[in-house]
Amino acid sequence: MSDRAERKRTSTEPLERLVGRADASPPPMRRPAAVSMGAVLVVLRVLGGAIWLLLLGTNWRTVIAEELDVTTVDADTLNASLAFIVVPGIVVLVVELVLAWLIFLGVNWARILVMIFATLSISGSFVTWWVGDQELHLDFTLVTLSLDILVMLALSSRAARAYARRPRLKRPPR
Repeated sequence: MSDRAERKRTSTEPLERLVGRADASPPPMRRPAAVSMGAVLVVLRVLGGAIWLLLLGTNWRTVIAEELDVTTVDADTLNASLAFIVVPGIVVLVVELVLAWLIFLGVNWARILVMIFATLSISGSFVTWWVGDQELHLDFTLVTLSLDILVMLALSSRAARAYARRPRLKRPPR
């Protein structure tokens, strides 16, 4: 029998495999490159978001003047409106950083959550482009879009899925 045929799963699981031995520990599994790259890409996405927030903060007065066509804005209003965008942005970036670490450790729900966020980001970019509100530029739009696509490719791979869903040793109670 070939190696590929031995690895192929059957439609039903044998009883011995389902019941298994309670004292058998799962074999150790090396972290696949797809998981490591997925975590690195999420960190790069966080760095891109931090740079975007920094650039937005430094150019906020110009952004407000161009978008709202207002020449004079009170400084307190300007700072409050900037904080309304930057503070949630920082929270999201910190959450994404924590998710990147959990992905690196092999936590399945973190992998799935990041893939959902990437899907929503990709879909949002497409919809805004389709409606005509946003042009895709090389500055940040295409960079973040390509990072989201690469995150999806890395974290949806078979190796990443197998690593995140691997059996783990149960820790004894303290």
